[in-house]
Amino acid sequence: MTEDHAIDRAGKSRGARTAVTVFLVLTAGGLAAFIAGVLGPHPERAWQAYLINFLLWTGLASGGVLFSAIMQATGARWSGRMAGIAEAFSAFFPVSFILFLILFFGQAYIFPWLHEDLHGKEAWLNVPFLFTRDAAGLLVLYGVGFGYLYNSLQLRFGGASAGGRRFREGLQRRWAGRRIDEAAVRRRATFWGMLYCFCFALVMSLIGYDLVMAADPHWISTLFGAYSFVKAIYLGLGGLIITASVLYLKNGPDSGLTKDHFHDVGKLFFAFCLVWGDFFYAQLVVIWYGNISEETAYVIERTMLAPWNRAAWAVLLICFVVPFLILINKKIKTVPPAMIVLCAVVVLGMYLEHMLLLAPAISHSPANIPVGVVDLFVFLGFFGLMAASLTTFMTQFPEVARVRKREAN
Repeated sequence: MTEDHAIDRAGKSRGARTAVTVFLVLTAGGLAAFIAGVLGPHPERAWQAYLINFLLWTGLASGGVLFSAIMQATGARWSGRMAGIAEAFSAFFPVSFILFLILFFGQAYIFPWLHEDLHGKEAWLNVPFLFTRDAAGLLVLYGVGFGYLYNSLQLRFGGASAGGRRFREGLQRRWAGRRIDEAAVRRRATFWGMLYCFCFALVMSLIGYDLVMAADPHWISTLFGAYSFVKAIYLGLGGLIITASVLYLKNGPDSGLTKDHFHDVGKLFFAFCLVWGDFFYAQLVVIWYGNISEETAYVIERTMLAPWNRAAWAVLLICFVVPFLILINKKIKTVPPAMIVLCAVVVLGMYLEHMLLLAPAISHSPANIPVGVVDLFVFLGFFGLMAASLTTFMTQFPEVARVRKREAN
């Protein structure tokens, strides 16, 4: 290692530590706002903000890792370094699991069905069973995700030195000095990637049913599970594009990313914009056509009654109409600053979509959409956790975006 390279690496390390410190300050601010909200006159608002952010950022992280798993499972090579960047979202998995456990303390505010007659649904909708099955599902999903990550890292690093300190040293002791059976590791990575895709669909559906749809226990949509994991994929692609764009703007060609990478991922983001829009519409049209009172009351409240009708139109415009019209243009997909703005707007739109689904049940249909200072700070706190997780992972594994040998050929 040359002296200039060592100085450059030390400078990047200091910059990463500074960035993590800033992100943790945001997290501390979000925590303080959340505690103040819980101790205030409307604790249900604070818990509502917490639940919405948990769902938003958990879906984004899980969907981000899914991109890499799909690329491995299908043998796709076009993703290049994008797949490695996607794997960095796995750093949020332990944080997400802890955040889920904290929801237990807000059960009285985030589960309106605790105070309702469930008409025979008590066997499914009870707190012990709900937290047990959801915690088990998340553990399985995250465990499979780490199994995939382990094999993927081994493919990228082989017997060479990997990034990181303690974990890196552990990988070095395990892999250094011996040649790996690349074909066998690739088969294992493909198996774990396919298994992650399967678990992702099941667990995201379960989370959607238990933490979103069940907020109104008398409304049922058999499409809601698929809608939930499609939404998570859409979010994950948006988060991946933002992260890759930031790396590209920071490091330029040294990031290993090209306009082709952004164009290809942008097309996939556009595709899931269409899929999400289709699922969003399909649920409404089936309920309208069936005209069953138990179903229509849920939709009427959220699409025809103030203030939620305005929120519903805003979600449709922000998450579907605007991205659709912009992403028709081929060139815009290859402009990282523009894609950062567009994807960030979609993420914010998905925040509003979660509020549209949850807040009428939790906040009891107030005169105005329940968004305040606490919501803003809790959102920034969760963003800080996600950004700190990504930055820490990429600091520990700076070569994570390395292209696997066969993929580079």
